[in-house]
Amino acid sequence: MDGATDDVNQAIACELQLMDPQVRASRELAGQLLDPEFVEVGGSGRRWTYETMLAELPDHPGSSQDAPRYEPSSISGVLLAPGLVHLTFQAVLGERRSRHSSIWRRGEGDAGWRMYYHQATRVPPGVE
Repeated sequence: MDGATDDVNQAIACELQLMDPQVRASRELAGQLLDPEFVEVGGSGRRWTYETMLAELPDHPGSSQDAPRYEPSSISGVLLAPGLVHLTFQAVLGERRSRHSSIWRRGEGDAGWRMYYHQATRVPPGVE
């Protein structure tokens, strides 16, 4: 496996971890996967930062073991530069379908891969 493929696969693995209800419910676990400079533009149009996301993520959909979970599909990625990966995918959460784009960057030292930016767009019913 070449370095680019390995980096993309590591970023995908981290993205999937962030969809795990156990990770989403834990400020500590989620904080290890979000970059301190993290920003998200959610499907609602709301802008999230590292602190606001960590504070509210446990109450977001997909964060409970007993509720619907994110079901990702068509996940793919590209290495933009050393230590920088762009991922795109679709996800279903209950009846809601969405498209996602995220940028992951490798942290310093042992920090590993962390989500730097995320964009989610809801897909209306009937749209392919």
